Amino acid sequence: MMLSFDSAKSTIENMPARPSIRPQAFFRIRYALLALLGAILFGTIGFKIIEGWSIGDSFYVTVQTLTTVGYGDIPPQNPAGRAFAVVVMLIGVGGVALAASTIVQSVVQSELISTFGQRRQSRKMKKLRDHYVICGSGRVGSHLVRDLVGTNQSFVVIESDPQRAAEFSQRGINVLVGDATLEESLREVGVEYARGLAACLPNDADNVYVVLTARDLNPNLRIVARAAEEQAEAKLLRAGANHVVAPTIIGGHRMAVALTKPAVSEFMDSITANEIGLGFEQVEVDAASRLVGQELRATPIRSELDVVVISIRRQDGEIIFNPAGACEILAGDILIAIGRAESLARLNEMTRGTM
Repeated sequence: MMLSFDSAKSTIENMPARPSIRPQAFFRIRYALLALLGAILFGTIGFKIIEGWSIGDSFYVTVQTLTTVGYGDIPPQNPAGRAFAVVVMLIGVGGVALAASTIVQSVVQSELISTFGQRRQSRKMKKLRDHYVICGSGRVGSHLVRDLVGTNQSFVVIESDPQRAAEFSQRGINVLVGDATLEESLREVGVEYARGLAACLPNDADNVYVVLTARDLNPNLRIVARAAEEQAEAKLLRAGANHVVAPTIIGGHRMAVALTKPAVSEFMDSITANEIGLGFEQVEVDAASRLVGQELRATPIRSELDVVVISIRRQDGEIIFNPAGACEILAGDILIAIGRAESLARLNEMTRGTM
């Protein structure tokens, strides 16, 4: 039984941070400041050599000249000093004006580009359909994002850290800077039209709020949640998660397998790392597929595609492990298969009736 949505998290005032200066603008500002520093050093050293002033007085007069303040309390005393002052005025004052305008232009331009970029990104996310929502891109979420990048699935990330979000944006990944526990954030990424959601926040309480809010907005959404503590698993399931992943439990199990069954562990690792070119896939048999009504041994799945069906899940929930050759394939069956990527792609087309 799900928890009441009335117990969901109250509104939190967590305004997203302002976008940081873009890298191109940062480089322009840096060069402008370096030019200004060069003008100051040029004037300070020149007055020190020509007029024989101390470093402090030379620096003081140079800044006076560059800023056009011109108090005149320490003027150059010889023709060479005055000539040098003219050079400093012509070159340095122009440099100061250029540096100031460059800094202002870069900051304003960066803000405008960021603002319009966010609006464009927001409009793009509102058009997403049948996509996945990743809440949080920490240690677990970042690996999930990396795996999804290698697929053809569309997804969007909700991340509260502006710097990490900027890195995703530069890679062309849809990202929203915001609090994933807030309803408005989930609405902005189109959770009502999403296929699935992964709650990967480091705090179990926050993941519960995400699950509660997402389940209320989309009752048909498939939700997978991360549990930092083992006791949080039951709460997340009651909140509406379809599946809960506890990294600590999985890590302990994988270590036990690696310790006691190293061959099994190495085989699973090779599949996960795609070292042997094999992968798992689930495909749903459409009513229009030519596989419907055929026995498994009569299909080209094993003989032509070299794909092994290791499990069949019927529409009524029955799971057939290692189905026999005489097992009949029905419309709506979900086949769990292992094979090479190209063969699995052909199997997907075959089950959809497009091949």
